[in-house]
Amino acid sequence: MYHDNFFPFYSLYADPAVFEGERMQEREFDLMKSFYPEIARRIQDKVEEECQLLDYEGSRIYDEYPDRLMMRQMSSGICRRFEQEMAAQELPAGYLRELIEVLLYQEISRKRCRRKRCRGY
Repeated sequence: MYHDNFFPFYSLYADPAVFEGERMQEREFDLMKSFYPEIARRIQDKVEEECQLLDYEGSRIYDEYPDRLMMRQMSSGICRRFEQEMAAQELPAGYLRELIEVLLYQEISRKRCRRKRCRGY
């Protein structure tokens, strides 16, 4: 792929404002996360731990088309671990499972977008 205008690759490193948008977006996300209800916040922490374990080069979460079964298995594993901790509180099982799936998909999407921006291709 050839470009008509030459743009040196090192010129991005000189501008510190390039990644300011991402930092601002992370602060906004952290602020909104602080407004989550207690249960959702605890679930989000578990989801972030699980995604952190899968955050490596060549991970399944970075596949171009992630497998739906794999995503369901991840959310089921988180749900089982969380249900063991929350045995005292009454939550509908379907509600908990759906909330975990939504938070998991959102976190994976966030990591995938961040990975694409950092790579630059």
